[in-house]
Amino acid sequence: MFADACKLAARYTYPVVIARRYFDRTTECGCAAFVVLNEQGWIATAAHLLAADDALQRSCREISAYYGKILNIQGEQYLTTEEKRHRISRLKTNPKWITNVSFRWGHDGIRLREVRLLPEADLAVGRLVPFDPDRFRPFPLVKDPASLDVGTPLCKLGYPFQQVKASYDESNGGFRLTTGSQPLAGFPMEGIYTRTLTAGKSSDGRYEIKFLETSSPGLVGQSGGPLFDSRGTLWGVQSRTDMHSFPIRTRITGRERTSKEVLSLNLGVAIHPELLVNYLKDQEIPFRLSDY
Repeated sequence: MFADACKLAARYTYPVVIARRYFDRTTECGCAAFVVLNEQGWIATAAHLLAADDALQRSCREISAYYGKILNIQGEQYLTTEEKRHRISRLKTNPKWITNVSFRWGHDGIRLREVRLLPEADLAVGRLVPFDPDRFRPFPLVKDPASLDVGTPLCKLGYPFQQVKASYDESNGGFRLTTGSQPLAGFPMEGIYTRTLTAGKSSDGRYEIKFLETSSPGLVGQSGGPLFDSRGTLWGVQSRTDMHSFPIRTRITGRERTSKEVLSLNLGVAIHPELLVNYLKDQEIPFRLSDY
């Protein structure tokens, strides 16, 4: 059912590799996805993927404060060298302060500019620079939100199960993906549209925050990737996975009484097409709307 749709979606879906370097000089990589919307290089993805930048800024402030305390101690003229060393040794550090962050948007040398966020909806849009449209064609149709039928088969695409590793090159101050980290293979997962979830109004009151729920979970690595139908039309952008617990009673073999157990069901949650369409229109970002 989704063979042709996956071929189409793979042309507008790409991986973003997020590399972090920590205060203890260890590195860590994660992989997610984004959707290219038009020939101008505008993309849509999950806003929480960009949280690494905010974490970097917080870490930088804390690191700066730490070194400021060291300078203050070193400037105390009445302290002996041993006393200064003792006081400095008692200062607390965090080995997981982030010192460097890198985003690889599909290909080397591409940056994300003009980033715009709708945090309440976990939606981020931005423009890739430099951008060669012929490298990314065709661009998706976005589902007309006027007609959404519960039970419609849908598919997610992203980059889970990747063994992406990077080292940090001190000489040039950049990350380098280790051998074997490329290319990244997309992984589809099907489900059906189950419910629309609402979360009130955005902080500015302009948008009704809606999500589209599916019967299958989103995997780590599929965040920011597309949710699409059998025609390859974009229905939404994967945001998160919700876990729902529910009790059941099971009969114990050889006994009349039953035992109560709690099971869990994981369901995917994507940014709703109505919200995506309205936000793109307000931001004057071109896209193509489906005719069904």
